[in-house]
Amino acid sequence: MKEAADHMTSPRMHLVMLLVLLTAFGSIYAAIGEIKNALSEDQFLFLRIFTTAREPLPSFVAFLGFLLPLVAIALGFDAINGEYNRRTMSRILSQPIYRDALLAGKFIGGLLVIGICLLTLWLLVTGMGILMLGLPPSAEEIMRGLAFLIASLAYAGVWLAISMLFSTLFRAPATSALAGLTLWLVFTIFWSMIGPLVAGTIAPVDPFDPTTAVHQAEIAHAIARLSPNTLFGEATLALLNPATRALGLIFVSQLQGALIGAPLPFDQSILLIWPQFSGLIAAMLLVYTIAYVVFQRQEIRA
Repeated sequence: MKEAADHMTSPRMHLVMLLVLLTAFGSIYAAIGEIKNALSEDQFLFLRIFTTAREPLPSFVAFLGFLLPLVAIALGFDAINGEYNRRTMSRILSQPIYRDALLAGKFIGGLLVIGICLLTLWLLVTGMGILMLGLPPSAEEIMRGLAFLIASLAYAGVWLAISMLFSTLFRAPATSALAGLTLWLVFTIFWSMIGPLVAGTIAPVDPFDPTTAVHQAEIAHAIARLSPNTLFGEATLALLNPATRALGLIFVSQLQGALIGAPLPFDQSILLIWPQFSGLIAAMLLVYTIAYVVFQRQEIRA
């Protein structure tokens, strides 16, 4: 609770959240204007607030996927090395506080702050949609919105764990922040280029064997899913676009008997994104465990 209170009162957090609010409200206002201009009989019209883009602004989901890692990195890049630099680590651990409790408190405190900010932002967006569209969301749209909120929190948790890992590995906060931003740039910009290149090297396409092209595409897709950005994008696609029936390669034989464009029930969409959501949770736990092991082995001097 102390870590969460420190984050909520820090000027850094206020500046970051101001940036998120301004960009989110801009995208939502543009999306609502686009929805008003295009009359539609869409059963899930309210969900289009989150996914509709209007030039030059991207959609709310795209903004969130871009800015959530920055918020998490801003909260965690000096979580551990900041205590060393302020000479307060030995003073804290001289109290009846264990190392694992210190690391868990910093991680859970940061995750709690991100969760409060995401919930507030989701409620504001929903309220704006009700006021400006003049229609309330249905029960399924609310459930899909809450599931999207949980997926966003898991996505932010991955980046918070990564930033705390770098804060544990490097003693200089500037170095840990730069390492976190570098990894974010790799996954955000360059990973979509790296995946096809690696897949082309591992499984080159034989022009006389069409199955090799399918094999290469599957490898490229698997490499892309090593990025938390890809997992978050696929999860939000299936949750906020109920007509999504598959994530990955689709063959014509798989579409036989399917009603194209018919929305999936909510429970089927949850089953569809369960591997992506499990991957985000597993990545968060794995990175946090590595940070835990590194922190437990560090020597702390007064």
